[in-house]
Amino acid sequence: MTMARLFIDGSEGTTGLEIHQRLAGRKDLEIIQIEPERRKDVETRRACYDRADLVILCLPDAAARQAAGWIDDGSTRIIDASSAHRTDPQWVYGLAELGPKQRELVRSARRVTNPGCHATGFVLATAPLIDAGIVDREASLFVSSITGFSGGGKKLIAAYQQGDPEALSAPRPYALSLKHKHLPEMKAVCGLAKTPLFVPVVGPFYRGMLVSVPLPAESLRRQGGRALIRQALADRYAEEPFVTVAPLDAEPYLDDGGYLSPLGCNGTNRVELFVFGNDEQVLVVARLDNLGKGASGAAVQNLNLMLGVEESRGLA
Repeated sequence: MTMARLFIDGSEGTTGLEIHQRLAGRKDLEIIQIEPERRKDVETRRACYDRADLVILCLPDAAARQAAGWIDDGSTRIIDASSAHRTDPQWVYGLAELGPKQRELVRSARRVTNPGCHATGFVLATAPLIDAGIVDREASLFVSSITGFSGGGKKLIAAYQQGDPEALSAPRPYALSLKHKHLPEMKAVCGLAKTPLFVPVVGPFYRGMLVSVPLPAESLRRQGGRALIRQALADRYAEEPFVTVAPLDAEPYLDDGGYLSPLGCNGTNRVELFVFGNDEQVLVVARLDNLGKGASGAAVQNLNLMLGVEESRGLA
């Protein structure tokens, strides 16, 4: 078996470490290692890029843009886990479930941009409804997302693990300027005319998330309520291994008293979609692991597609 050579730039970050864990034991990959004291040395990193068949960038946006430029003229393929290229038309959006042609686009791409975690939930919950003409592209959509604190990286993780437990015991909305970095891809990928109003919330738990999109009657172009919306989602994702659409009676998925936990997909690459409400007001909720399908799991799924191996390898 010919092994593909992979370099993970930024392997000490939260996403990079998770990718390493998911790739542990793989016999089809040679992971190019870099000495810890040289991992910020430009020449050493560029040499690793030159050796690699594929590079995964787990870097801040500015560093990812710089690093991507190093291999513009080479044959190395690249997956960028940052938000630097998510709306760049020269990059393929790495969400295989986006549409019938997206998986093949990822397979053949040279540059793939990983979706954001909040955006993954929003896009999977709404894009099929927009494409089917159920949700109006001109609608002013609202989205709220509660996520574990690991999504904020090492600094926020340290704050929660070492800070005042009482002060950090409640959920906290953030990005209150309403300019969260996932908004451009939410709008562009779904083909919306207006930027959604997005309120992200960080919760006092390590990982897991719920992305909630309410759909009042004025945002819908077709009547039918939650049954129509649930059926449209079920039809789109019927053959998708990592997306499940819950039945309208979602009681088995709820905790005692009817509570929906954000932790239900932790440790997996799975997304669960729920449709709540009635014929006039509908709530679509996506549940996923912000470090799984929202980050490292998505990167490994894209890696598998680009290498032409089983899409689920390392993601069971």
